[in-house]
Amino acid sequence: MQFASRLIVTAVAAAVVSAPALAAELTGTLKKVKDKGEIVIGYRESSIPFSYLDGNQKPVGYMMDLCNRVVADVKKELNMPTLVTRLVPVTSQTRIPLMTNGTVDLECGSTTNSVERQKQVAFSVSTYVTSVRMLVKSRSGIKSIDDVDGKSVVTTTGTTSDRYIKQNEKGKQLNIKNVYGKDHADSFLMVETGRAAAFVMDDVLLAGLIANSKSPKDYAIVGPALSVEPYGIMIRKDDPQFKAAVDGTLTKLMKSGEINKLYSKWFTSPIPPRNINLNLPMSPQLKEAVKNPTDKGI
Repeated sequence: MQFASRLIVTAVAAAVVSAPALAAELTGTLKKVKDKGEIVIGYRESSIPFSYLDGNQKPVGYMMDLCNRVVADVKKELNMPTLVTRLVPVTSQTRIPLMTNGTVDLECGSTTNSVERQKQVAFSVSTYVTSVRMLVKSRSGIKSIDDVDGKSVVTTTGTTSDRYIKQNEKGKQLNIKNVYGKDHADSFLMVETGRAAAFVMDDVLLAGLIANSKSPKDYAIVGPALSVEPYGIMIRKDDPQFKAAVDGTLTKLMKSGEINKLYSKWFTSPIPPRNINLNLPMSPQLKEAVKNPTDKGI
């Protein structure tokens, strides 16, 4: 991912929208939130460590923490201390439809900010940068995309990874049987049970699944990156007032350095439910995105 060409957030987005401005005339999501007395967060059930269910079936994770900070600022700026936060589960397949039809207000998961998706939805400034790679069984002998010729490869329905499999399949003239999991846990299960030779997905999600598996040593993440992608909080398109509020909160966390503490909590410390440490230090690409906030998609 090249961050040389950046969209630096404007001064309006660099700070949470002021209360007087919001009081003057609320629009879009903020008006919806004010009128209904609730804000709805879409969460994922198995996107470790971004948004997933802990041992008590409670949604937790890095993106959930970021979204909760956004909600806290919205409560303050709307002067609504009793604002209700409602949680709605989403999948790779349902997240965009549930955003565009007004069911959820913030999608707090592991969603790549792509130019194609920007035709339907909008994104906050980038909160993570990932590489797309392959998860395989350690003893499979698979080291690259070339090694899955004639084999089944799984990815999760509704993700960008499917595109990269097909691009390589066509470009390298590979014969790959494409299969699909309903969510990341289902895709991992296909490799675990031998129904697929490899699972192509964002490497950080693969690392989370391996760390929380029954036998982590049985799996490996292999091959060069098929793509490098930025994640963001997904919101509705053409809603500048709410985007300014979301970006304002995130930019404040980035400029203060507080986002580094949240990152450490989820990527370099033991996390629930099994207190496993992913040991994933912040990448140079993410450090750059934190230093110079951008909502540029791929």
